[in-house]
Amino acid sequence: MPPLLQTRGLGKRYPGVLALDGVDFELRAGEVHVLFGENGAGKSTLISLLAGANVPSAGEIRLRGEPVRFANVHEARRHGISAVFQEFSLIPTLSVAQNLSLGEEPRRGGLLDRGALRERARAMLADLGFAIDVDAPVAGLTRAQQQMVEIAKGLRGEVSVLILDEPTASLTDAETQRLFELVARLQARGVGIVYISHRMQEIAQIADRITVLRDGRQVTTVEARETDADRLIELMSGRAIEQVYPRIAFAPGETVLEVEGLHSPNGVRGASLTVRRGEVVGLAGLVGCGKSELFRAVCGLDPVSAGRVLFKGQPRTGARVRRLLDEGLFYLPPDRKGEGLVLGFSARANITLPLVHGPLRGHGGWLRKRLGRRLSTAAAERVELAPRNLERPVALLSGGNQQKVLFGKGMTRDAALYVFDEPTVGVDIGTRSALYQVIRRLCEGGAAVVVISSDLPEVLHLSHRVYVMCRGEIAGELQGDAIGETAVLNLFFGSSENNKP
Repeated sequence: MPPLLQTRGLGKRYPGVLALDGVDFELRAGEVHVLFGENGAGKSTLISLLAGANVPSAGEIRLRGEPVRFANVHEARRHGISAVFQEFSLIPTLSVAQNLSLGEEPRRGGLLDRGALRERARAMLADLGFAIDVDAPVAGLTRAQQQMVEIAKGLRGEVSVLILDEPTASLTDAETQRLFELVARLQARGVGIVYISHRMQEIAQIADRITVLRDGRQVTTVEARETDADRLIELMSGRAIEQVYPRIAFAPGETVLEVEGLHSPNGVRGASLTVRRGEVVGLAGLVGCGKSELFRAVCGLDPVSAGRVLFKGQPRTGARVRRLLDEGLFYLPPDRKGEGLVLGFSARANITLPLVHGPLRGHGGWLRKRLGRRLSTAAAERVELAPRNLERPVALLSGGNQQKVLFGKGMTRDAALYVFDEPTVGVDIGTRSALYQVIRRLCEGGAAVVVISSDLPEVLHLSHRVYVMCRGEIAGELQGDAIGETAVLNLFFGSSENNKP
């Protein structure tokens, strides 16, 4: 039998750019086929062609052996191809139920049947194991809940090919497992799944085959069970894994941050830690353990209900964010689009935004534009952001370049403490390597660095000391040779009492 879905010599050219060049790809019924590659490798372009969001410039797409050509997403869906893109397509002002039936609303006597609308939505979400109020407006949902609604929307109707683009980026571990159970059920029904992820653990868990793309071309297709993470990284980036994570010199100096018995209404319970100049401190734990909430309270973004924070020896419990920023603390949030960047502004404007009420404000309140250009250009060089991207709106940049812009905001002036919360979420290995080098240079330059991450290899490879959180508490502290996967995982679940600080 022919493959469920197949491309031959598929290409896509934009003015001045060959985004996809002669890709041969096939998807079998009942398999999970992972697309793997750096940002800009062609993954998003390929799935946009498969889903009807774009039209190929060359080559062909075959569905069950028959050539097809989709003018739009609606046509692709009529053929059973549905995509859940990384960028949500939900309407924030409508309810969950309204979003799930948008364009296919049930009617009775020519009028909208609101009861059937809600009942259909409840059944769809229950089938997926997602507990969400169908009457809630999408704007009031968490990003994880919005992701669940987007997945449910993608499974509306008869689906034979499901495309999932980084579907677990906002999900907890429990939610991710429910999604994988759903994937397994779809496979059993013969649905073919095209899956994009940068997370090695996910790929190892659910992939049947993996197609590696680089610079718009297909490098190879391999059987997942015969390929390990190190080999995939080499195929994707052309570099060995040893070249991805830098060796960071450990030269601890004065204590920059002291947190003592901190409690917050967001679930942090009695957390204590220290961070010194010349070291990288990792903060690890399962999603929802409180690691992000701890430093949001430290940085003045969330309230503190008990305990104290000392920054550079001075009490700063509950201090305003602006004050801490002016005193030398830089915080990089995990949600670059929701909290970190102004998408309509250029990359240059975003990089200099923290300076608008400081060094860039000249006499009479006028902005010192020449200084801003000089500082933003220097910051872009430090994070390896190409000069051509500085004048572009951030919304038009790739996820990796957006993350570089976010890093660049911290490079316009020297800080004593850099807090990076999920510093490489949703970016490829090449961008990760560049950002890790930024962290290395900051630490070796005498700054104190905190890396908060759900990516365990990231924490293991970068940190000199690691605090592990579990259920809102510091479960343990590891240093040097004691930092290892087994030790950290034991603390994840609170199963070790020997390493508590």
